[in-house]
Order: sequence, then C-alpha cells, then structure tokens
Amino acid sequence: MRQSKITTIFNAVLKAGASVAGFLLIFMMLSICVELVCRRVGRPLVWVMEVTEYSLLYITFLGAAWVLEREGHVKMDIIINALNPKIQALLGIITSIIGSAMSLYLMVYGTKVTWDYFSRDVIECTPLLMPTFIILLIIPLGSIPLFIQFLRRAYEYLLHWKALSGEKTHKRRDNS
Repeated sequence: MRQSKITTIFNAVLKAGASVAGFLLIFMMLSICVELVCRRVGRPLVWVMEVTEYSLLYITFLGAAWVLEREGHVKMDIIINALNPKIQALLGIITSIIGSAMSLYLMVYGTKVTWDYFSRDVIECTPLLMPTFIILLIIPLGSIPLFIQFLRRAYEYLLHWKALSGEKTHKRRDNS
C-alpha cells in the first residue's frame, strides 16, 4: 500500500513538472510574439530573450522524466522492433542503467556547480541581473526525478526480461 502511495506522489510530481514546462513553453511563445510586435513599434522588451533562454533549460529538466515515463524519447524503433522481445528488454535494462548513471552524475555535478555559484554570489551580467545559481538549480533538481524514473524503467524492463526468460524455461520443460 505504501509503495502505491509513493508511486502516486511521484507520478504527480512528474505531471506537475510537465505542466510547468508546458506553461513555460506557452509563456515563451506569447512573450516572443509580444516582443516582435514591440520591436516593430520601436520599444523592444529587453528581458524576453534572456527569459526564453532560461525557460529552455527549465523546460528540458522539468519535462524529461515525464517524457521518459511515457517512452517518448527518441529511439531507433526500426532496429529495436527487429529484435526479439527478450533482447529488447535487455537493451531497455542497459540503457536505463546508463541513463540513471548519467542522471546521477548531472545531479551530483550540478549540485556542486550550483552551490559554487551560490556561495560566490555570481550574478549574470544581463539586463535582469539574475543570480546564476537560480538558473542552474533546475539541473540537479530536475535530475532527481529523471534518475528515479530511469531506475523504475530498469526495474520494469528487468521484470519483463525475467518473465520472458520464465516463459522459455517453462516451454523447454513442457517439451522434455
């Protein structure tokens, strides 16, 4: 029962991240359109380009785990679908472990860099004068759910691989 509640909460976190990413995307689109109109009349909005750049980083890290949960990342389906299901599951395990390792690296290194910029009070020399750690903070924070989702994915592929291995074992016993 407890695991299902944790899973429900985690899935809600993924959905919230994807929703914020979607909102940022709409905000970016609208602000760029407004910026184009304002520039045309001679009164450009100096903050739009900077906020758009930061939003792209945030969109990436807020939505990555949600996309992974839905298997929406780019993969070579034509090759993968040509393999038997057991090999597909094994490749899923391997790529998920590699993905979780990379997410863990981003989490650890991103935390170090973010803390360094925070402790040195580094400010972006741009019109908004944004503290750099606020911009970078999404990297370690967004890597946490991505790391967890890669582990969940590896576990699901492992269960699938074991089930496929069990099927072949039972078929061999039946034939003997």
